[in-house]
Amino acid sequence: MIPGARLIILGRQGAGKGTQCVRLSRHFVVPHISTGDMLRAAVREETELGLLAKEVMDAGGLVGDEIMIGIVRERLDAPDASQRGYILDGFPRTLDQAIELDRITDEQGRPIDVVLDLNVPREIVLERISARRVCRDCGTNYTASGNDPSPWICDVCGGDVLQREDDTPDSVNRRLDLYEEQTFPLVKHYSDQNRLVVINGVGHPDAVFARLVKAVEANRV
Repeated sequence: MIPGARLIILGRQGAGKGTQCVRLSRHFVVPHISTGDMLRAAVREETELGLLAKEVMDAGGLVGDEIMIGIVRERLDAPDASQRGYILDGFPRTLDQAIELDRITDEQGRPIDVVLDLNVPREIVLERISARRVCRDCGTNYTASGNDPSPWICDVCGGDVLQREDDTPDSVNRRLDLYEEQTFPLVKHYSDQNRLVVINGVGHPDAVFARLVKAVEANRV
């Protein structure tokens, strides 16, 4: 296996992106870069853009494209990403962001190798997320089976295991609707560039991982 790759991963919430990104990061020896991680790092390091983002978030607002794209540019210029590559998770979310990312990677002379669309049917991710439970204290995740203890006590810390308020079917459906509305133009954009590979995300995680690795190795520039 030759290390290094520049990847974007798309997929509905609950498709298993987090699990697969960790494995891909280890396999190709590249950083897994998520939107949340980038923002937290920029704020923690008190970069100029990080301080601007903190000001917006402290006021209860959403960080706009101009700040977010600047943070992405800084992160992709860091030695680990510029020398080995990266997995972008959660960015771009919109067509405008994708166009700006194209401009950044063109300027760097390091184009995206492949965009992986981890496809899991909506009904399956809805079922997965609706069954998700989390410890209120330590954040350990569980899956409800219908025969769960009441009260449900966390095996790790003894805290209460609950369903998150935003994991109800209505909330999940709203998030999925928004994701599909935003992502359709992205899918077309990367398909037109011949960079998109749709991956069947259903099945054992090992089988899904093997499909992802095969797609990356077949499409690296």
